[in-house]
Amino acid sequence: MPIKEDPGSGEKWSSNIGFILASIGAAVGIGNIWRFSTVVGQNGGGAYLIPFLLAVVLIAFPLMVIEIKAGRALAADVVSAFEKVHRAFSRIGWVMIAIGFVVLSYYLVITGWTLAFVLYSFIGTAGDFAHFTAGYLPVLFFITAALLTGGVVALGIQKGIERVTVTLIPASFVILIALALYAITLPGFGEGIAFFLTPDFSVLSDPALWGAAFGQSFFSLSVGTGILLTYGSYLRRSVPIARSAVYITCADISVAIISGLIIFPIVFTFGLSPGMGAELVFTTLPEAFSMIPFGAWIGALFFLLLFFSALSATVSMMEMPLSSLVARKGISRKKASAALTGGVIAVGLPSALSYSALDLTVSGIPVLDVLDETVGSFGLPFTALLMAVAFGWVLDPALLREKGGLKGPIPRFILWVCRYVIPPVLVVVLIFLGVDHIFG
Repeated sequence: MPIKEDPGSGEKWSSNIGFILASIGAAVGIGNIWRFSTVVGQNGGGAYLIPFLLAVVLIAFPLMVIEIKAGRALAADVVSAFEKVHRAFSRIGWVMIAIGFVVLSYYLVITGWTLAFVLYSFIGTAGDFAHFTAGYLPVLFFITAALLTGGVVALGIQKGIERVTVTLIPASFVILIALALYAITLPGFGEGIAFFLTPDFSVLSDPALWGAAFGQSFFSLSVGTGILLTYGSYLRRSVPIARSAVYITCADISVAIISGLIIFPIVFTFGLSPGMGAELVFTTLPEAFSMIPFGAWIGALFFLLLFFSALSATVSMMEMPLSSLVARKGISRKKASAALTGGVIAVGLPSALSYSALDLTVSGIPVLDVLDETVGSFGLPFTALLMAVAFGWVLDPALLREKGGLKGPIPRFILWVCRYVIPPVLVVVLIFLGVDHIFG
């Protein structure tokens, strides 16, 4: 049965650079800045970069190309796109939206934290995460982050998402480079870079290292989530997808690497643990910034970078369900944005309250952490697996060739990887995550 394009809103990216920057914003979130360095610190330093880069090039990049090409070929929201592949597959689209919406709900809580610490830094108040979460300020900043996100997507593709990301992403790179130049002046720069870039090849025999690297590669590029599928549906036929995907991937890797060049010198200058994660960012680093010259401004730039990255990502996460709501229910973008903003505040409120005076927990674990360790950790590889199977095996390859531009030997190799390599790798990653969650 021939596949018809949905008329949708008719909105398209105004330019290729707009699409690329918006996609970079979707991929480069706060996790790509501090989570990457944390995983590197927990997995042998420089040795981790080898499997990570292999995973990005051989696994995550091919799925990115397929996801964007399928988005352009199907020209529909996530639910309708999967329904076009097979009538029963609309459920996959709804599963993706549900998982993405839950992830967005607690991601907005962390986005609110970054905004709060930007303000703390600018007014010269040393960030104290324990004091911040002792009241209900985290809830206020969470709601603020949700309203900002909803406001951007309500404006549309060109006037909202594209305009914001075209501003925030270049600004983020300027801040990133400025912080990297500052890191060169720190006493621990040499030791930090040695830890970050010098591989210990003996740890490469550890399966856990490879599992962490492959899991991080999907997390880092935001592939298999439906976001790039949605963004791809707004692409004009003239845009070269493979080349754009290369730019997005290179930018994403660059941000991760440069972030390591910033964070590890700070870590070793102040004798911190390389694998501290969120505690490092919101507790220890603010204390370190307070002890160095111009520390308030350095801290403000660092948290501004985190906030810009987070907001770009939350906008992309909200656009995915919004496009389906507009297309399937026939309501306006502004009404859909208002409904989703209210919904995500309701869903995310327990996560916000878990780091507040209420201290909302499940079996002693904050609700936010429970959702991240379950929905976040398992949901993203699971949706990527569903996407690889649907687009690699069920979707007519002729459609990808004709409307998605999947032609030539390299695209055929990408499709082969999507069929025969990505699904088994993701199954192994899910098994590893399950074993680690149960026995770790």
